[in-house]
Order: sequence, then C-alpha cells, then structure tokens
Amino acid sequence: MDPVEIGYQTWVLVADGEKALFLKNLGDAELPNFEIQRVEEQENPSDAEQSANRRGRAGDGGASNPHRSAFEDTDWHELAKDRFASDLADILYKMAIRHRFERIALVASPSTLGELRDHLHKEVADRVVGEIPKDLTNHPLGKIEDILTH
Repeated sequence: MDPVEIGYQTWVLVADGEKALFLKNLGDAELPNFEIQRVEEQENPSDAEQSANRRGRAGDGGASNPHRSAFEDTDWHELAKDRFASDLADILYKMAIRHRFERIALVASPSTLGELRDHLHKEVADRVVGEIPKDLTNHPLGKIEDILTH
C-alpha cells in the first residue's frame, strides 16, 4: 500500500461501520500530528439482538413433498452500518460546503469505504486525496499516524 500524502491541514476520516474519527493534520507529511476534530459513534447491537422474530419458513414441495425453506431475514446490523456510512457522507458534505477542509483522506474498512464512496457528494469527492481500505478506528492516534505515513 502506497502511503497517501497527508500534508498540513489535510483531514483524515478514519471509520468503520460504527465509529468515525475526523482528524486534522497539524504537522506535515513527514511528521504528522493528527488532532481529533470530531467523533461519531452509533450503537449497533448484533443482528440477533435487533431481530424480533425467527426467520419465516415456506413450504415449497406441495403436499407430497413437505420440504420447508427459510426466508432470508433482514440483517439489521449490516443495514445500520450502511446507514452510518450514508450519515458520514452527509456530515462530510456539510463540512465541505462550510470549507472546514480542502483535502481529505478516507481510511475505512473495505465495506464501509465502498458504502461511503457510493454516497459522497461531488463537493466531497473532489477533495479526496486518497483512500485506504483499512480499519484503524481502534488504534491510538500515534499508531494511525505511523501506518498512514510509512
């Protein structure tokens, strides 16, 4: 993975499906000094905790063959992760039109990055200087700085 050029005043979004850190580099590309500007989190219990019912079942063989198949149930946990990525895209849009950042790098788990990319407004997409498909949300800032610059 080639390091992304994260210069002075470049923002970095570090996200997964449940947590996002909005960071601003107060250092330079060689010696970054990330400062947290905003944290977003959502409570997202497991799908089993969010599902109210068992999966539905249907007979598909008629009276002579009483075979039953389960319907695919909605994965509420994954839907919440997708919705969180969409919410992040809206937050980024509001920040971009207020000129909070001119350059931003997106660092997110692969699925979150894909979902986020699908929802980015042009005003944000034009400011993206790089994307890194990696989950770093639970790393300390110093470790994030090291990973992104080396």
